[in-house]
Amino acid sequence: MTETIDALAGLVAGGGVVVLSGAGLSTESGIPDYRGPSGAARRHSPMTYQTFTRDPLARRRYWARSHLGWRMIARAAPNDGHRAVARLQDAGLVDGVITQNVDGLHTAAGSPQVVELHGRLDEVVCLDCGNRTSREELDRRLREANPGFDAAVGAVNPDGDVELADEQVAGFRTVDCTFCGTGMLKPDVVFFGETVPAPRVSHCFAMVGAARLLLVLGSSLTVMSGRRFVLRAAKLGIPVVIANQGPTRGDGYAAMTVDAPLGRLLPALADRVTGAPLSERVPAAGPAGGAVPAGGAVPAGATPVGR
Repeated sequence: MTETIDALAGLVAGGGVVVLSGAGLSTESGIPDYRGPSGAARRHSPMTYQTFTRDPLARRRYWARSHLGWRMIARAAPNDGHRAVARLQDAGLVDGVITQNVDGLHTAAGSPQVVELHGRLDEVVCLDCGNRTSREELDRRLREANPGFDAAVGAVNPDGDVELADEQVAGFRTVDCTFCGTGMLKPDVVFFGETVPAPRVSHCFAMVGAARLLLVLGSSLTVMSGRRFVLRAAKLGIPVVIANQGPTRGDGYAAMTVDAPLGRLLPALADRVTGAPLSERVPAAGPAGGAVPAGGAVPAGATPVGR
C-alpha cells in the first residue's frame, strides 16, 4: 500500500480538494452499504416519498423499522476514515465535504464545511407546517406510544431502517407533529422519488467547480445524485480520484482509482500529507494535466484511468 499512499499524497498534498463520500466510508462504523463488500441483500425496496405520503400502512411500517434502526445509527461512532478526512480539513488540504450519507458521522468526527446532500436522520420535519425537531425527541414519543414494542433487530440499512416481518409491525403506533397537532412527520432525509433541494445541489456544484481535485470516498456512484458531481468535474477538467472497495460507475472519469479499506487508507494518507511542512508538499497536476501518479507508474491497488 506504500506506493498507493505515495501516489495519493502527490495528488492531495496540493490542497483544494473536495471530498464526495458515500456509504462505504461508514461501513467500519457498523453501518453496511448496499452495494459494497459489506452490503447485505435487502428484501424490501427503499421507501419512496410517494408511498410514504400516500399509504398510511406503508408509513407505519417505515416508522416501526426506522424506530429500531435509528437506535443503531445513533450508537454509531466515527471511524478512522471519518477522522482522517477531518484531519485533512484541519490541515487546509480539503476545502469541503459533500456526503451522500445521512448518519452525521463526518460532523461527529469534527469535520467543518459538510454538505449533507440527502439530509440527516437525526432531524425530523413536519410535512404540513415545516417545524423541525430532533430525532431524540421523536424517539422518546414513539417509545411512549409503543411501550410493548420489542421486535428483534437484524442488520441496519444505510437509510436507518431494519428488516421486520409484517406481523412484527402490526399494532405499531405513529405520532403526529406536536407543533401544529396533525402534521405528518418524516425524517429530514431525501427519500427515493424525492429531489434534493435545488439550492443545496447548486452549492455542491459550486464547491466542485472551485476544487482543484475531487476525491470520491466509499461511493459506487450508482445513482445520479452523487455521480453528477463526478460528471461535472470531468466536464470542467478537474481531476477525479476514486477510493472505493469495488468498481464504480465513475471509474471511466477518474485519473486514479484505489481499491482498499478506507479505514486503513485514509489515516495513512493523512499521516503522509500532514507530516510534511507545507513548503515541502508536492502539488498535483492542475485540471488540464489529467493528474496521474508521478512517472506514470501504477502502484499496487491503484489504477490511473484514461478519460
